[in-house]
Amino acid sequence: MEPKIAVVTGGSSGIGLETARALAAAGCRVYELSRRDFNCAGVTHLSADVTDEAAVQDAIDQILAETGRVDILVNCAGFGISGAVEFTELADAKRQMDVNFFGTVNTTKAVLGHMRRAGSGRVVNVSSVAAPAAIPFQAFYSASKAAVNDYSCALANEVRPYGVSVCAVMPGDIRTGFTAARKKSAVGDEAYGGRISRSVAKMERDEQGGMPPETAGAYIAKIALQKRVKPLYAIGLSYKCACFLCDALPCRLRNWAIGKLYA
Repeated sequence: MEPKIAVVTGGSSGIGLETARALAAAGCRVYELSRRDFNCAGVTHLSADVTDEAAVQDAIDQILAETGRVDILVNCAGFGISGAVEFTELADAKRQMDVNFFGTVNTTKAVLGHMRRAGSGRVVNVSSVAAPAAIPFQAFYSASKAAVNDYSCALANEVRPYGVSVCAVMPGDIRTGFTAARKKSAVGDEAYGGRISRSVAKMERDEQGGMPPETAGAYIAKIALQKRVKPLYAIGLSYKCACFLCDALPCRLRNWAIGKLYA
């Protein structure tokens, strides 16, 4: 049997890298799309910024020319910003959406026609528990991941008749370089009584004490390879419970609890 062809975005570090490694270990032929050059055994790197639609299409066309197909797409590329909504520069907010949401859209669009015509394919979009649990002072990150969830669910219904399946996976706190890479702004912290810096400090403590990226990558690879998928997944029992509570609790109570934790 020929190996499955898998494409992973943001695969040069963190969850994306570990997902690419897990897929390669499972026997897939793995291509990784990111801006940074890197070397990883069993993974072929292609340089592409996911916010550049033409560059993404060129990379996917190159893969199709070499292999004839794309069986799996895992959209991992993303980053985070933090700060008060009132003081967040609009350019920063747009960049957050451009990478986390429209980067996913660009790569998915590039493979979707091929998958539909082939009658098979799997798209896995990496979201976050911060989607159902909208986190204060991380509003634009939560919004970008909520957009990924809704996009994934809607797209799954559009392409299901053509043998293509789509889902989103929601990690919680993961111990990666994501924390250090977050673009933080404490502008307005005095006006907000120090709540911005306290909230972000709690986020970062939780992340650094979180799940290792190898665990998350192995889970995402498993979802990418299994026969059938459901629309949304959370990684780990505690986050499955958290997502269940977010769905089950009245919005007012859920938001009050999240505010107590982070605001």
